[in-house]
Amino acid sequence: MQRDNIHLTGVERHFADDEIIVSKTDPKGRITYANDIFLKIAGYRERDVLGQPHSIIRHPHMPRCVYAVMWETIARGEEIFAYVVNRCANGDHYWVLANVTPTFDSNGAIRAFHSNRRRPRREAVAAVSALYTRLRAEEETEQNRRDGMARGLEMFKSVMAQQGMNYDEFVHTL
Repeated sequence: MQRDNIHLTGVERHFADDEIIVSKTDPKGRITYANDIFLKIAGYRERDVLGQPHSIIRHPHMPRCVYAVMWETIARGEEIFAYVVNRCANGDHYWVLANVTPTFDSNGAIRAFHSNRRRPRREAVAAVSALYTRLRAEEETEQNRRDGMARGLEMFKSVMAQQGMNYDEFVHTL
């Protein structure tokens, strides 16, 4: 289901501080569970998302290199916190502070991922949005998306090194 060309409305959706967006995926990132808040905010029905890649809600302004860092982290069996802008079914968007954790089977192998997403502070969104704009611009200097992601990842790591922290530490400073 390719959705990169969907019309973006520029309208930001918000959810309450006490609401938590929850989803679960299989190890390949296909949605196996989405709570009612996820469905309401993203504008989907459950039958439209189950079995679909979680990237169904990927906003085109979200840097691919941040997703690369997220996947590297959870594939190692570690949790990650990340600021993410997601796209709704109708082209609106919403920001989240995501906490993604792997779920292990009895042999220690990753069998699923669980993501809880909370409403981020506006100051954090402003700070991370500025960084993400720079990263996306760097990614877009390459015609090939894979090369662009690699270029963005190099810049991302450089920015984090200049600040003397990794992404997780950066997220917790905002």
